Amino acid sequence: MLSSYRYPSDATDLEWFLLEPLLPVPACQTPTGGAPEKWPRRRVVDAIRYITDNGAKWRSLPADFGIPWSTVFKYFARWAKNGVLKRILDQLRRRLRLRSRRCPWPVRVIIDGQSVKGAETVSRATRGFDPGKMINGRKRHLVVDQSGLLVDVLVTPADVPERDGARILLARLHAEHPEIVLVWGDSGYGGKLIDWARDTLGITIKTVPRPKGAKGFVLLPKRWVVERSNSWTMRARRNARDYERKMSHAEAHIQWAFITLMSRRLARPHRQPRHRLVTPPAAA
Repeated sequence: MLSSYRYPSDATDLEWFLLEPLLPVPACQTPTGGAPEKWPRRRVVDAIRYITDNGAKWRSLPADFGIPWSTVFKYFARWAKNGVLKRILDQLRRRLRLRSRRCPWPVRVIIDGQSVKGAETVSRATRGFDPGKMINGRKRHLVVDQSGLLVDVLVTPADVPERDGARILLARLHAEHPEIVLVWGDSGYGGKLIDWARDTLGITIKTVPRPKGAKGFVLLPKRWVVERSNSWTMRARRNARDYERKMSHAEAHIQWAFITLMSRRLARPHRQPRHRLVTPPAAA
């Protein structure tokens, strides 16, 4: 069913065609049965995307969505807890990679940590102080493929070192994506972490250090990809600062930002790469 366009964050008809099959089967359609869902799922998805993209409070969800904010939040929390967002991300990323004529599942990824300020809603138990960035809040550990598309994310207090966050994230990656064998990162991921990843997980970590004597911003190979992904994350205003009481909900907003980004890319007309004509050499 076609939908009227309300906000820039709304899913287009083609986006919804891609997203709808990736959502869980409604309880009323399962063998165990259940009550039919009262609210259209497309409106629920549009409402979640509105909150993530515009940075609004849940209680400030516009009334023209026609759904109570508490209902939208329940969907948001349940899908995040049940791993629905990860499955959607995996399938959207796979389709984008296939469209670019690449292997459907990445074997080489880039990792980075980004500290962001925490709002007053972030509890003392889930926040920390990053002395390097002088930020009191949380740290986002992102793993992306070579195109900058999200593979996994872990949110921790900001005082958790990159190496400690990487141990948790790489162990989870190895269990969920055993095909990953190479990880690029900055010098914060060096030292004993390299030996642990190689001996325990069979993953090679390669660090990309800054040039000696460099001052200010320097564009570094591989690392610039994840830095760009961090900027994509911040485009969604809910991610400009961490407002979430639970770290899992902070991860979910990052995942929704990339779901929107990837579904929009897939909905765009695909342009075939231009091939240069090579003039054959003249006969001798």
